[in-house]
Amino acid sequence: MKTRTRILLLLALLLTLLGPMAVSVSQTEAGPVTSDASYKSDVCYQIITDRFYDGNSSNNNPAQSAGLYDAAKSNWKLYWGGDWAGIQAKMSYLKDMGVTAVWISPPVDNINVAAVYGGVPNAGYHGYWARDFKTPEEHFGTWTEFQNLVNAAHANGIKVVVDWAPNHTSPADVNNPSFAENGALYNAGTFVASYANDPNGYFHHNGGITNWDDRYEAQYLNLADLADFEQTNSYVNQYMQDALALWLAKDIDGLRIDAVKHMTSGWQRAYNDDILHDKDLYIFGEWYLGSTSDPLYRDNVRFSDDSGTAVLDFYLNHAIRNTFGYGQPMSALDSAINQTNADYKYKENLVTFIDNHDMSRFLSINNNNTQLHLALAFLLTVRGTPCIYYGTEQYLFNNTNGGGDPYNRPMMNSWNQSTTAYQVINKLSALKQSQPAVQFGSHQQRWINNDVYIYERKFYDDVVLVAINKGNNWQTISGLYTALPPGTYSDQLNGLVGGHNITVNSGSGGNNPIGTWSLGPGRAMVWSYNAADPGSPQLGAVSPTLTRAGHKITLEGQGFGAPHANNKVFFVNGGSQYQASIISWTTNRIVATVPSGVPAGLRQVKVVRGASSSNLYDVQVLTNQQVPVTFQVNNATTNWGDQVYLTGSVYELSNWSTTTVTGTNLPKFGGPVGPAVTTSGFYPSWKVTASVPCGTAVQFKFLKINSSGGVTWEGGSNHSYTTPACGSPAPGSVTVNWQN
Repeated sequence: MKTRTRILLLLALLLTLLGPMAVSVSQTEAGPVTSDASYKSDVCYQIITDRFYDGNSSNNNPAQSAGLYDAAKSNWKLYWGGDWAGIQAKMSYLKDMGVTAVWISPPVDNINVAAVYGGVPNAGYHGYWARDFKTPEEHFGTWTEFQNLVNAAHANGIKVVVDWAPNHTSPADVNNPSFAENGALYNAGTFVASYANDPNGYFHHNGGITNWDDRYEAQYLNLADLADFEQTNSYVNQYMQDALALWLAKDIDGLRIDAVKHMTSGWQRAYNDDILHDKDLYIFGEWYLGSTSDPLYRDNVRFSDDSGTAVLDFYLNHAIRNTFGYGQPMSALDSAINQTNADYKYKENLVTFIDNHDMSRFLSINNNNTQLHLALAFLLTVRGTPCIYYGTEQYLFNNTNGGGDPYNRPMMNSWNQSTTAYQVINKLSALKQSQPAVQFGSHQQRWINNDVYIYERKFYDDVVLVAINKGNNWQTISGLYTALPPGTYSDQLNGLVGGHNITVNSGSGGNNPIGTWSLGPGRAMVWSYNAADPGSPQLGAVSPTLTRAGHKITLEGQGFGAPHANNKVFFVNGGSQYQASIISWTTNRIVATVPSGVPAGLRQVKVVRGASSSNLYDVQVLTNQQVPVTFQVNNATTNWGDQVYLTGSVYELSNWSTTTVTGTNLPKFGGPVGPAVTTSGFYPSWKVTASVPCGTAVQFKFLKINSSGGVTWEGGSNHSYTTPACGSPAPGSVTVNWQN
């Protein structure tokens, strides 16, 4: 747990004046780093550790992995020298840019010998070819250097997000055990198993994925040629918990989970519950969507809403790249925002981005700095947490072979703080930290054509209006209305991208007119209004959205007032209320502990300030400690297009719900668990891993849902199963026959 706390003199004085209270109040260090659970006011910066800055040349060619460093930087698949000391050395550069969270490459020990493809040696410079999750990668630094990095980041008000890849180890070939390290797993230096030497079943041995849209292949086959873990193996499950605990103990602030599409959501939900039991932090993951029409889009939405892991917003990413990179009309952006806002329950938790380490950089698809500036202005003012790929602010790119992997990972080569991109990030980061409308607000399109997009973010009386013209011509803007109060507003970008003041006239009903004006080509401008303290609580978000009794939650918004015995937080279930104990309280952020007794399910949280109450915010309350259990049903024959689901007697099994997306058999938040998966040679057996409460007698059944949403229940009596005992429960399994 965090130890970076101190009692503020002001709060101490308030406590003296207010007398006895039912709260114990402390306040963490000033700056955004104080809230690990929520990143809604943050700007994230993704760093490929090896390609950022060489701060310690002595670790460039370590003895235990000699030969994997290329001083000439000609082999793009070897180490080039970047390390944790290098990130630490550039901390003031990051702080000055407005970065409040750094997402770094997986820090664990990667393979020590090259994987040779086509005669070319490849190393794990990117961090995704793990061998030992309990040991730091020697090219990046030592445990001490990692801790120094975390400490330096915190001293500068910056959070540290660790990339964590529990899906796999390294390249493997069961027919060639001498290939590289053949997926070998080590436990703090001790050999455990390899892909060709796996007597205890720590890996899946089903070959590589060929159909990326097949649920069984995605979860149970190898991603590329990487040795794929069986996470519900008891040893692997405990190893992953123990290994992550070592890194959490270094006081990191967030996790980015790699390849979440390729692990069962039930195991991940239970894993997250274990993490959140000891650490209140933000967790987001990579569920790759190939396009806005990806067949597994609904699975992605369901996972993000109820697993405890938010996702990277690939849907919006495609729209951003299509609009500013490939010239599609602004309606593509508006449609993407509308679609995702409607589909995701917790859209404000999504992580947004223009490009990353797995795709060509923006300037490789459109070498136009102006369009990049416009894309940044959009990214930094829409819902979600924006994440900037390292070097974007320096216009970094390499177009070799189209600029894809690995050429999207060049060495950082400039630290110029006067570039327009750097300054855009700086100014809009300041706005995001201070403006609730950008952190929590609704999104409304106010004016649009093919080249112009004017939209408004609004949280109660706080308003931000953004205007972007990506075209080559001046545009006459008439009939524009806004919720900005009457007055004159300056551009928050200070004219960096051609912006200017705007004057709002008096109207009615939150629709105040702006007179006809001209919007120049390639311009972006942002106008902002911060209302006075509302005097009553306005709740913007609660994090995490997956929790249980005894876990910490962070409430954000405004108007919470000062700590006082009459200011409280409640969990609401119908007509019943459960008071949370308070850890810290400020006017815009509260940290509390989930009270015991709250029934499991979707519950509402509210803030009470004296006689006034806030709006309600939904969170999921789990029954108790979670454990992954694999449920299998045999002899369940289906018609083409049917999906098999699991439902049962506890909240985690949906309380007997059969609800899917209206008129389909696609997964829905709060609906049955699944879909279950099958494959050739396994059919008509189906299986699904669910996160369920430990030490609990549950009843369950399987059901089939056809493409129109029609439900066929399994017959007979309910199946019964008692889940593994609490404490440190190992994953469980149960197999039944379909009852006609």
